Amino acid sequence: MDWDRVEGNWMQLKGKIKEQWGKLTDDDLDVIAGKRDQLEGKIQERYGKAKDAAKREVDDWYNSQTW
Repeated sequence: MDWDRVEGNWMQLKGKIKEQWGKLTDDDLDVIAGKRDQLEGKIQERYGKAKDAAKREVDDWYNSQTW
């Protein structure tokens, strides 16, 4: 998986991230700044999910994007 695409386009993808995970705040997204591990951690924190569940959700979201 080429997460560099996400990091490089973070500003454009923030809206899509908020659509998927609406509990993440703009401040959360600014801190995450495209870093996958931080995104997964915030999803765990805000939604009370296990680490593997958050990772799966991020994988599913990434794979659903049209690059």
